Amino acid sequence: MPKPKLYPAIEPHAQGLLDVGQGHQVYWEECGNPEGLPVVFLHGGPGGGCSDYLRRFFNPAVYRVVLFDQRGCGRSVPHACTQDNFIHHLVGDMELLRNTLFIDRWVLCGGSWGCTLALAYAQQHADRVRGIVMRGVFAARTSEMNWLYQAGGASQVFAKEWAQFASHLDKGHAMGQDTHVLNAYEALLQSDDPEQQAQAAAAWCTWEDSLCSVHSSLPSQPDPLRALAMARISAHMFVHDPALNQAQCWGLGDGKPLSYLAGVAGIIVQGQFDMVTPAVTAWQLHQVWLGSQLRMVHTAGHSSSDPALQAALVEALNDMASLAR
Repeated sequence: MPKPKLYPAIEPHAQGLLDVGQGHQVYWEECGNPEGLPVVFLHGGPGGGCSDYLRRFFNPAVYRVVLFDQRGCGRSVPHACTQDNFIHHLVGDMELLRNTLFIDRWVLCGGSWGCTLALAYAQQHADRVRGIVMRGVFAARTSEMNWLYQAGGASQVFAKEWAQFASHLDKGHAMGQDTHVLNAYEALLQSDDPEQQAQAAAAWCTWEDSLCSVHSSLPSQPDPLRALAMARISAHMFVHDPALNQAQCWGLGDGKPLSYLAGVAGIIVQGQFDMVTPAVTAWQLHQVWLGSQLRMVHTAGHSSSDPALQAALVEALNDMASLAR
């Protein structure tokens, strides 16, 4: 049976900037069927932004597709701004956007950090969620942060790339003997020196990009503007957001069924060889999300451009269109 492919490229039929308060304006767009099943895409990062490519995962005849750039990234303004930029702000922005677009209930589709945001939103607004499709599950817990940003995790698999990532701090003035790598990078990314910020952002994104795919070779040089937003906002949230880094974040730590996801249709798509968000988190979520489906992709990593993962995500969204009706 042929694997499902991405849908043809499409253009938005509506778009704009939504004033969400605290000086932030969030870019949003709609494409697909205006009368279709509403779905909102939650991009990764934090600070990753959306791209035209992401529209192609959704059947445009079936879905009313809403995409938005979270605070400070993509086409949202001000760019790379970390002030008033925590996960509870993003949840509030989603509710404002849903109301602005006169959507009663919608499907959530999130990848990586987008999974974290989907869980946070569902925890507060389960009555507005028809279903959730997740790819590369990340819950922003301490164990997951340590995997990415402390020696002993992904560094054991990508030793050369970790050495390059850590060596940037040796010449970056922020690395004391007992300083956590994540905190050290956050300090550099908040410095008053634009060149220091840019260099730290490039190193941050190069490290993460190195882990993403089981198919690609070394990552290309990251786009400076995108890298700055991605690195600054990610480090800021991971270090300072009080809602993150908890052992039982979103209720995953105690092993009990998640009451706020009871009755919510869920499909989890996970690359078996994901080095950014290891499969254990997807498995733990599946165990406590009763009725959810876990679809392991044995020839994929983290990147949605890995062919098998890409096909599995398209198939999951096609299936969700029936489940969430």
